[in-house]
Amino acid sequence: MEPKYKRVLLKLSGEALAGEQKVGLNEGVVSKVVDQIVKVHAMGVEMGIVIGGGNFWRGRQGTNIERSVADQMGMLATVMNSLAMMDAIEKRGIPTRVQTALNMVSVAEPYVLRRALRHFEKGRIVIMACGTGNPYCSTDTAAAQRACEIGADVLLMAKNVDGIYDSDPTKNPNAKKYDTLKFGDIVNKGLKAMDTTAATMCMENNIPVLAFALWEEDSILRAVRGEKMGTFISNG
Repeated sequence: MEPKYKRVLLKLSGEALAGEQKVGLNEGVVSKVVDQIVKVHAMGVEMGIVIGGGNFWRGRQGTNIERSVADQMGMLATVMNSLAMMDAIEKRGIPTRVQTALNMVSVAEPYVLRRALRHFEKGRIVIMACGTGNPYCSTDTAAAQRACEIGADVLLMAKNVDGIYDSDPTKNPNAKKYDTLKFGDIVNKGLKAMDTTAATMCMENNIPVLAFALWEEDSILRAVRGEKMGTFISNG
């Protein structure tokens, strides 16, 4: 089956990469994700990736660390995930570059849009780390911003749950799953599954979002093919 999208921004949850252990990286989970990325790349799809850092550091973790400092620590956590993902993808023969919003030239390139677009032209996957480089901004917001900048056809948000619900499905067995939503619903319904700043950014730039479960079989591949799954968010 042909891909529905030519260029995508894939947002991966750091916690999802940890698997059942919840902390660190689960090699089996990473391997399954890379298997799908390899297949998507073989279809000729250009892919940018943003990875969260919650498997290493999330928020303040019960400490008294100042918010800006805690957020910077979270940005560094995303670099660890990004380097690990780069290593796993390149071992499968696909050239990959990590670009960071914070300057750390010893381990990765600085994020430069034109350079990222050139990497796509060369058939490389680009992993964009350190969020936006600013505190008080989630990696959801970073993913939305990067999707807008690269002109992605869709923002794919791979999470621990199979879509967006009207309440937390892990706490409410009667939670209702939405198949489709409009961006305004994220704010109006008070849904927490997607950052409102990210939703607004995608709405203003007409970038649709698909929220789906990373753990479902071939979920990334199916998402790129445009199969009905998860929750599709758009301007309607």
